[in-house]
This record gives sequence, C-alpha cells and structure tokens, in this order.
Amino acid sequence: MSLFFACALCLISMTLNAQVTSSIDSTKIKIGQQITFKIEVEADTTDLVVFPEGQTFSPLEMIESYKVDTTKKDSKYRLIKQYGLTQFDSGAYTIPRQKITIGTKAFYTDSLRVEVNNIKVDTTKQGLYDIKPFIEVKKHTKSPWLTILCVLLAIALVAFVLYWFIWRKKPLTEEAKIALLPPYDRAKLALKQLDESTYLENAELKDYYSELTFIIRKYLDEKVYDKALESTTDELILRLNLLNDANQIELSKTDIVNLETILKRADLVKFAKSAPDIELAKLDRNTIDIEIDHVKEALPEPTEEEKLLNQQYKEEQERKKKRKKIILTVAISVFLMIATFVGFGLKYGFAYVKDTLIGHESKELLEGDWVRSEYGVPPVTISTPKVLKREIVELPEEYKDKITNTTFRYISLNSGIDIQVSTTKFNYSEEEKKQLASDEAKANELLAASEKFIEQLESKGAKDIIVKREQFITPNAAEGLKTFGTMSLEIEGDIKPAKYSIILFKAENVRQQIILQWQADDDYANQMIDRVLNSIELKKAEEE
Repeated sequence: MSLFFACALCLISMTLNAQVTSSIDSTKIKIGQQITFKIEVEADTTDLVVFPEGQTFSPLEMIESYKVDTTKKDSKYRLIKQYGLTQFDSGAYTIPRQKITIGTKAFYTDSLRVEVNNIKVDTTKQGLYDIKPFIEVKKHTKSPWLTILCVLLAIALVAFVLYWFIWRKKPLTEEAKIALLPPYDRAKLALKQLDESTYLENAELKDYYSELTFIIRKYLDEKVYDKALESTTDELILRLNLLNDANQIELSKTDIVNLETILKRADLVKFAKSAPDIELAKLDRNTIDIEIDHVKEALPEPTEEEKLLNQQYKEEQERKKKRKKIILTVAISVFLMIATFVGFGLKYGFAYVKDTLIGHESKELLEGDWVRSEYGVPPVTISTPKVLKREIVELPEEYKDKITNTTFRYISLNSGIDIQVSTTKFNYSEEEKKQLASDEAKANELLAASEKFIEQLESKGAKDIIVKREQFITPNAAEGLKTFGTMSLEIEGDIKPAKYSIILFKAENVRQQIILQWQADDDYANQMIDRVLNSIELKKAEEE
C-alpha cells in the first residue's frame, strides 16, 4: 500500500512539473547581446498565474519584459512569457531558477547556463584610444537675480521714502520764505501787503490798525524788547524810554512820541470804536514805515563776539536738525525691518524667517535642486538633495566569494543627515536557494538584517534606541520592511536626539536597503526624510 502511494505521489509530481517549462534561444552570446528566456505554462482557465517580476535573473540583467502570449487548448490555457536578458561582462553565468505561482502552488524552472564571450577586435583595422576624460557639467541652479532684484527694489523703496520725507530739501512755501527773511525785511514786506489789502476801501479801520500795530510790535519784539507783543502800550513805551536812557538804543524822543501816538490811536479804534479819517490812517502807516527805519538805525552793530556766537548757534541748530534726521531715519529703518520680520514671521513662522536671513544648511538642502536617480543593479530609484556618491565597502575575506555589495551615500556633517542606498547580491548554493525560497524565509532574513543594523548602531555609541517595524510599500507597489525609531547620539560632546529609518527589500538573491539618519529636532530634516521616503521606487520589469 505504501509503495502504491509513493508511486502515485511521484506521478502527481511529474504531472505538476510538466506544467512549467523554460528555455533560452542561445547558450552562447557576445557581451551586450540579448538572449530570450521563455517560460511556458499550462494551467486551468480558473487558475491565476504569476510570473517573475523585477531583476530576478541576476547575474544576468533583464532589459525587457514582453507581454504574456495566451492560447487556449481544450479546457486549459497555454501561457508563454518571454524576457530579454543580457550581460556586459564576459564569463560563464547561470540563470537562477525562477518562481512561477499557479493558483496557490509554486513552481520553479530549471537553472540554465549561459556563456558570454568577448568581442574580438582586429587592432590592425580598428585603432585603440584612451578613454575620454570627464567633462564637467555646470549644475543648473535657480537664478539668484530675481531675489537680488527684489531685495534691491525693497531697499530702493525704503531709501526713496526716507529721502522724500526726511532728507529732501523741501520747496519752501510763501509763508516759510517770509519767515526766513530778516525782521526788517519782513516788516517792510508786511507793510506792502497791508497796502494791497482792502481794509481802507471797506472802511475796516479796526482790522487795519490791528495789522499796522502788529507789524511794529513784531519788529520791536524781535529786535528791541522780547515782550513787545504781550505788553500794553504804556508798558512798551516805558520800556523804550528806559532802553533809550540806558543808551541801548538811540531813538529820539520824537520817534518814541510818534510810536506812542499811533499805538494809543489804534487802541481807541480797537477798543473804543473810534473812527479816524482814512487819510490819517494812511499817514499813520507812513509814520510806522519811517519809525521802522529809525529803529533799525538806532540798534547798535553786533560785536564780533556776538557774530561768532550767532554763527555757532546756527551751526548748532544745523547739527541738531541733522542729528534729528539721522535718529528719525534709523528709527524708521528699524521699524520697517521689525515690521517686515514680524509680518513674514506671522505668515511663514519666525524660525523659517530667521533661517532664511542667517542661513540654515538643512533648509538650503530642502529647498535646493533635488536629484532623482537610480542606484545599484537592480536599481533603486530615489530622490535626494544631493547626488549619492559610491563608497567602497571592504568585506571580510570569508564573505568576498559569497556576496557582492555596492553602496552609495551622502552625508552632511553640519545638518546631521545621512542617506545610504546599498545593494547586496548573495551567491547562494542550490540548497540555500531552496531554504530561502519561501515568503517566511525572506521575511526572517529581512528581520535578521534589521536586527544587525540595530546592533551596528549600538556599537557606534547610539543609546536609548527605540525600535518600531512596519510594512513599507513603495508608490509602484514594491513591498519591504521598514525599521525606524529614535535614539540618542553623542555629537561634539553633547547628547542629541536623533532618528533613523532602514528600508529593506528582498528579491531572490538580492537584498536592497535604504538607510536614513537625521537629527530629531531639525524640522527641515524631517521634511527631507519624508520626501525621500515617498520617492523610493523599485523599478518593475515593464519599466526597464
């Protein structure tokens, strides 16, 4: 009975294996030449068939994946899937077994051997030349001229406002021009304006005498007695007599009597409603004109000391005026700067404005021109603030025959950002391939790699490591393991909080990983890492 079951199982196995066949159109090719790898599957019409996707043919590189050709035969489908493969290094290579899923069962193709030969070059007909040197390509960056132009326009606007309202020598009004005239000239001009008025024509004697006495009082106030405007007629005449007796002015008694007569007549007109003759009013006007000349002549000439003091006073006034303008200019400039800072701070955030003004490396990286590129084979497509540069990773001697590794990295010591993309290829034996073929085995391998990374962090001095794990799915549906969390790092003698994230993918004998490290309290770095994570893609076969 047991023998019967054993034979039955063998026949079932042969039947299942017969459902999947594979072949290549040539076992010998030249470097870069394409071979076609074909998989034929027979399956029920209700079965779901999943063919290999991605770079599962390593060490050969898949350059094209053709559409599935489907034909129906009785109650079954015959599916043919073809792949274009090549290799750019000479040698003997083995195409690994490929996994095909039919329904819920997994089937594997046979491994096939391919020989890649060099292309023979007849050096007698074709000359050999050195490799051309690298050509430096100028990096395309955003033109700073627009920003510079905006700043210059803002500065010019502020300078224009300050000049126009503070430093510009404003055109004088008629009143200002009159105010700058000497007291004598102003008094004469005021008499001329009084002549042009219509007070006498309209018999407005009160207004006429008010203007006339104000002219003489104003002149005396500025040149003789500084309380002439607020003094009564008797007080003013008394003061003039005292000054005359003290030889401070040289007015005749007649001059003082004439002034007293006109001032008292004006008081009668203003307060007692007296109405002198128009001609008398004109005569009083001419008398005031003459008395102004006499007062000017009666005033002593200023001494040299007085002239010097007057000049110093004028210079001091000019200095005060200039100092006032400077203070006002500085105050307005500071106010505008503070107002601008507060305005932009309320809209964009004060930290952002501060970092824009004084500079912040992480902010410059975040807002700079990013690079989207492919790294490794099979390629990992990723966007980064700068191009990742290849790093040589020294492998222990016992691993050199078992694995190959390519690593690309960008690290900024100032901002604390570290981005690494690495691809590791394992030279598995057939037994190892069988052991690692299941999804559970792949998941365990990724988990072990994740644990190894955490151990490396600890060996480099990281402390207080918090570990979280979750599934990671790229925008083009590639699935992997994400290990992330926080830690404490010693940077320049200080313990600072940091974050890390490692994304692991596994396909057949290839493991791809993206390692990210950054400072936890750097908001710009957090935004950069989110952008990097959202950009990760593993190129599918159809996209090659």
